Amino acid sequence: MFSSIIKKTKMSRKIKLIWDFRGEDAKETAIHHTKHLKEFATAESLPYYTIDIKEVNPMLCAAFINVDETNMKIFRDALKPHRGEVVA
Repeated sequence: MFSSIIKKTKMSRKIKLIWDFRGEDAKETAIHHTKHLKEFATAESLPYYTIDIKEVNPMLCAAFINVDETNMKIFRDALKPHRGEVVA
């Protein structure tokens, strides 16, 4: 009789790292910042889930990247986000 072994792995949480931009050019600046986030992830061969922007209002826009908690410190230390949050 064969017994199957289930390998348990700890699920890593998703972390959203966020950069806020304010002013008349907030949206354009956030869009530009996402290009740098993609370039960094590609250059360092780091995985990510999503890179996008969120427009709060015409004068406030945020650029963000969703990453695994295991890679969060690499992104955080190199890119200095303004804030972060756990993604549900």
